Amino acid sequence: MKEFKNKVVLVTGGTGSIGSEIVRQLLESGVSQVRVFSRDEHKQHELKLELKDKRVRYLIGDVRDRERLDFALRGVDICFHAAALKHVPICEYNPFEAVKTNVVGTQNVIDASIKHNLERVVLISTDKAVSPESVLGASKLMAERLITAANLVTGPSRTLFSSVRFGNVLG
Repeated sequence: MKEFKNKVVLVTGGTGSIGSEIVRQLLESGVSQVRVFSRDEHKQHELKLELKDKRVRYLIGDVRDRERLDFALRGVDICFHAAALKHVPICEYNPFEAVKTNVVGTQNVIDASIKHNLERVVLISTDKAVSPESVLGASKLMAERLITAANLVTGPSRTLFSSVRFGNVLG
């Protein structure tokens, strides 16, 4: 956790189950600031009541909105990209919405991160991307591929891109 000491970290989807846990862990690591980027004002309010930490900034926004994302990433060192549509039935019923969030939103994170010369971007993916049989799995696999390819197009930027897959877990 030493690599987070005195860093500014943005967590997209920072009010979700995985994103909010990342925020909690970051606060234990000595970060100077954590930015929670989420479109859910109610969950942001609940997280603020729970954490009561002045190092946390709450930014309403959507990864689909390039301009807002660009603003949120100014001065950031590291980004955990956890924002996504994650429920299989919802993605199946709304496939283009899944593509706009999981694929286009990821490309927006990549572009803004390179522009602002972040140190690192970590995509939070899913085990459903292994051999996708659903829109969710296919869209997250595409997000992973975009993240991997981003390492080849950073130009003079120092940004390193990686992804990690989470599986369905209990407890």
